[in-house]
Amino acid sequence: ITGHSPNDITVFILMGFTDDFDLQVILFLLFLGIYLFTLIGNLGLVILVIGNSQLHNPMYYFLSVLSSLDACYSTVVTPKMLVNFLSEDKSISYYGCATQMLLFVSFGSTESFLLAAMAYDRYVAIYNPLLYSVSMSPRVYVPLIIASYAGGILHATLHTVATFSLSFCASNEIRHVFCDIPPLLAISCSDTHINQLLLFYFVGSIEIVTILIVLVSYGFILLAIVRMRSAEGRQKVFSTCGSHLTGVSIYHGTILFMYVRPNPNSASQHDMIVSIFYTIVIPMLNPIIYSLRNKDVKQAMKKLNLKILLCQFINLSLETREESYWFG
Repeated sequence: ITGHSPNDITVFILMGFTDDFDLQVILFLLFLGIYLFTLIGNLGLVILVIGNSQLHNPMYYFLSVLSSLDACYSTVVTPKMLVNFLSEDKSISYYGCATQMLLFVSFGSTESFLLAAMAYDRYVAIYNPLLYSVSMSPRVYVPLIIASYAGGILHATLHTVATFSLSFCASNEIRHVFCDIPPLLAISCSDTHINQLLLFYFVGSIEIVTILIVLVSYGFILLAIVRMRSAEGRQKVFSTCGSHLTGVSIYHGTILFMYVRPNPNSASQHDMIVSIFYTIVIPMLNPIIYSLRNKDVKQAMKKLNLKILLCQFINLSLETREESYWFG
C-alpha cells in the first residue's frame, strides 16, 4: 500500500500471536476463561459495594471504581482478540482502531491516577484514622475520582490524535493483538520523532508523579505500622499494604517497559506478551489483590451468600406448599 494518505487506509490487520489454528483455539479458551473471571470478579465487587451499606466508605468506593475500570479496560481489548483467534478476517476499521486506542489509553491512564489516589486514601485511613471521615469526605474523594478520569481522557485524546494524524502508507498490518501506540508508530511512513517524544515525556511524567505519590503514601504507612503497639495489627496492615504494593508495582512496571524506553515503537512478540499481562491478566488479579483478602469484603460476601441461600429456601418452601395445595 504505497503513496496513500492516512484516510486511504480503511482497515488495519491485527496479526496476533500465531497463524497456528490449534494454538489459536487453545489461546481462545485460555483468554475466554480469564475474561469471564475478570468480569465476574470485578463486576461482582461493584455490585457488592453498592448493595452492602457496610462498604459505603471512600476506600470501597475507590475499589469499586477500580473494578469497573478493570472490567472496561479488559472489554476494550479482549472480545475483539477472541474473535480474531477463530476468524480468518482479522481486520479492524480505521476508526474502530482509533476508538479502541482512545478507550484503551483512557482506561489505562485513569487507572494510574486512581491507584495513586487509592494510596493516598490508605495513608489517610492508617496514619490518622480518627480524622479519616473528615479528611476523605465526598468533597475530597469525588474530585479525586473525577480528576483521574479527566486526566486519563485528556492523555488518551492527545496520543490518539497525534497517532492518527500520521500517514500509514508502508503497511496496514499491525504486529499486535490490539491497536496500541507503539505498533502503530512502527508501521507509519511519517516521521514519528514527535510522537515518540510525546509518548516518552507524557507517559514518563504520569508514571513518575503517580509512583512518587504511591511511594510517599506507603512510606508514611510504613512509619505508622512501626509505631503500632499491636503485633497482630502490624502484621495485618503490613500484609494488606504488601499485596497492594505488589499489584501497583506489576502494573507500573509493565507500563514503563512498554512506553518509557529507547525505541518504544518497535513491535515484538515480547511486547505482545507484556501487553496481554497488563490488559488482561492484571484486571483479573486486582479483585484478589485489593479485595478478597479484605475482612469487610469477606463478611459482605458471606452475608450475600446467606441472603441467596435464604431466598432459595423461601422459594423452595413456597413451591412445596403450592404442590401440597394442588395435589393434597
